[in-house]
Amino acid sequence: MDANELLAFARGPAFDIALIVFVGGMLLRLFEVLSLGRKADLSAPRASGVGGGVRTVGSTEPSGFDRIPSQGELDFDPKAAYVHFTSNNTIMGTQFHEYPDTGDVPLVADMSSDILWRPIDANRFNLIYAGAQKNIGPAGLTLVIVRDDLIGNPITGTPTMFNYATQASAGSMYNTPPTYGWYLAGLVFRWLHERGGLAGMAAINERKAKLLYGAIDASDFYANPVDPTCRSWMNVPFTLTDPDLDSEFLEQAGEAGLKTLKGHRSVGGMRASIYNAFPAAGCDALVQFMKDFEALRPDLSVVVTP
Repeated sequence: MDANELLAFARGPAFDIALIVFVGGMLLRLFEVLSLGRKADLSAPRASGVGGGVRTVGSTEPSGFDRIPSQGELDFDPKAAYVHFTSNNTIMGTQFHEYPDTGDVPLVADMSSDILWRPIDANRFNLIYAGAQKNIGPAGLTLVIVRDDLIGNPITGTPTMFNYATQASAGSMYNTPPTYGWYLAGLVFRWLHERGGLAGMAAINERKAKLLYGAIDASDFYANPVDPTCRSWMNVPFTLTDPDLDSEFLEQAGEAGLKTLKGHRSVGGMRASIYNAFPAAGCDALVQFMKDFEALRPDLSVVVTP
């Protein structure tokens, strides 16, 4: 199998859909949007710059973006050009486990941080785009999965390189593509294939997430602020009962080989990013470290008995 065939296998069956690979990150892609906080909202100003208005159809800002808006909270305009949402929020640690139903309004998803995390029905989407850097390969590639009926009607002034019809008809090779990045992506797709495709990957990701969230929920020493029904399987933020211990936790974790656990500067605390390639053994090691760190501070800990 070549990279395209492997990706099609991993993605699952889809009809009348083209796979396109672009040079550059997802901020080069690119009106209704779902507001989920921080980077998940970057699409709004970009969309407003190409004409038309942008309207937020749902937001959980009042509760600190600690959950995904429910279907009943979403207010779609049936005349909207499309609805855009980000499937996983890397900072807040929220993730769509059920995708919004937009009726006849085209649905567009930025899946940069959770593409290939589990099987999805690609036919529910009109367009999916994803930067490669989380679950596909090195930064510098963007994968676009787009329905055929959206190809061929670019807005006036669209550069040739961003015209989906140009790229699709040329097999993503209108010009010389970033061959090494695409080669490495092909190796990742083969790695997925060898693990049972997305169904196999989903089982691995579920185990990792449940292990980590289980350890957090089992103790008052750690806390996760996200509604359990909306917790991300890719990014797990958590806090310590005493923020003054954050630096000590990070330092000792680093010494134990557990790196880059510092939370985003806008929210603080800790964040474990457990993307597809992160091994289950790493989650085991983190959970054990968390238990050991807590055990040395019994005056701050109250174990919760299920």
